Amino acid sequence: MALNPAYPHALRGIGLMVLAVSTFTCLDTTSKYLSLHYPVPAIVWARYLVQMVLMVVVLAPRMGMGLVRTANLKLQVIRGVVLAASSLVFLSALSLMPLAEAASIAFMTPIIIAVLARPVLGERVDARTWLALAGGFVGVLLIVRPGGGLFTPAALLPLASAFMMAVYQMLTSKLAGRDAPLTTLFYPALIGTVLVPLVFPSELALPSGGFHAALFVLIGVLGGLGHYFLIQAHHYAPTSTLSPFMYAQLLTAIGLGWLVFGQLPDAVALGGMATIAASGLLLILGHRKS
Repeated sequence: MALNPAYPHALRGIGLMVLAVSTFTCLDTTSKYLSLHYPVPAIVWARYLVQMVLMVVVLAPRMGMGLVRTANLKLQVIRGVVLAASSLVFLSALSLMPLAEAASIAFMTPIIIAVLARPVLGERVDARTWLALAGGFVGVLLIVRPGGGLFTPAALLPLASAFMMAVYQMLTSKLAGRDAPLTTLFYPALIGTVLVPLVFPSELALPSGGFHAALFVLIGVLGGLGHYFLIQAHHYAPTSTLSPFMYAQLLTAIGLGWLVFGQLPDAVALGGMATIAASGLLLILGHRKS
């Protein structure tokens, strides 16, 4: 792989991206299990609350106000709101759909990033981008299949989450090198902890036993680790280099969906997943060659 001279440690960033998306799959699996027993806002709130508390306890004595010191408070707040909304929408999708299918539709994120490149990043959007977008939607249709069991409004939820994650990743890239990684990690946890109870005050719930309490703590730890790995990845490599490796999540989503929930996509759905992945990969690799 040819490395960008501006990013001499790009391979380290790629490894961190693979680690991040694998951690997110573990988070999604645990959250989907909890959604069988608790409202979605309660799970999302617990995730951010645990992450925030752990960061304050571990980091505040050492970092002090440096934990919240930022060069762009507005951007950090917007980014935190976008991530909280994406978490709520995607977990709602997970509670209604099989893990692998929901995650695969969410893999539209790199294609959406490419489509948004002109209005957000000022980059040219060519015909290849629109072809990749069309291919991605063909893949989505193969997964949900009109007339099939997944062809419901719930299938729009992972698409909405993919759009929000595209915005989140671009905002994360803009903050890379400007704010400390731990500060960039802390703000979404703080904002999610405050925002979810304000919007869903009647949906909060405490775990009913020790096992569920441990899972609530686990999702907070996994969320924090996953986003820390993601933030660090953007310090070592540009978004265009990292985006193809998001698709490593597809394998873990299929595997954990089968192991934990006994849900295995059929051949047509697997074809749809492959179509989405191929569209995104061809788009990204094509842009890197041009």
